[in-house]
Amino acid sequence: MAGRSHIEWVFDYLTGIRGKIAIALYIAVANGFLLLIYKGPLYQVAVRACFLGFTFGCGLLISFGQTTWTHFGWYMSSLSFFHYSEYLVTAIINPRSLSLDSFLLNHSVEYTVAAVSSWVEFTVEKLLIPDLKQLRWLSFVGLLMVLFGEGLRKSAMLTAGSNFNHIVQNEKAQSHVLVTSGVYSCCRHPSYVGWFCWSVGTQVMLCNPVCVLAYALASWRFFRERIEEEEISLIHFFGDEYVEYKRKVRSGLPFIQGIRVGS
Repeated sequence: MAGRSHIEWVFDYLTGIRGKIAIALYIAVANGFLLLIYKGPLYQVAVRACFLGFTFGCGLLISFGQTTWTHFGWYMSSLSFFHYSEYLVTAIINPRSLSLDSFLLNHSVEYTVAAVSSWVEFTVEKLLIPDLKQLRWLSFVGLLMVLFGEGLRKSAMLTAGSNFNHIVQNEKAQSHVLVTSGVYSCCRHPSYVGWFCWSVGTQVMLCNPVCVLAYALASWRFFRERIEEEEISLIHFFGDEYVEYKRKVRSGLPFIQGIRVGS
């Protein structure tokens, strides 16, 4: 009980005026400290990692506090962990392709609009229909979707190793091989399936009915086009080997067959 009351006290303090001032001072001091240690690109990496770590910690604090924002805390931790782990795993498996873009924080304008839209919907519905945001069982289902999607995507990245890249490749590297083992034996595009499940799961977690539907449709359309584009390159790289693999293993996403090839 003592630990629980302490968490609640910290949450109440940080959401007050003094807490907000403390957060602002913390960010300023941390940023200044990073500027002293790192220069140029390393500073850019460090400040993003620091921001994501801070957001993850705030999410945990909200998650364990007695507040109606608990599920938003789950979301904050899930979102920050996803972006940080994208960079970390890329650094492990394919350091040559590593860049600031590996965080996927600047993925696209559409991605940013989608994120902001989910925050707006959560806040508006929490004010107008507060009971909708307290469906704990539904949020738990969303959390399971997030964990499954995150695990599947990172498993796909680790299995693919240096063959994985956030950008669809138009030229085949000498080290590029067709990966068909592990999670790739279950579906052709496990990283996309994982991201799809993760993204929709975040909105189920927040009990955002509008964004659940919007995320599902937008993600499905994006991956349908992405898979077709990627498979054109893969057929060009591996020829009949990929065509045979494609015939045996499904894409993993519903109603998406990928690029059509002659029988």
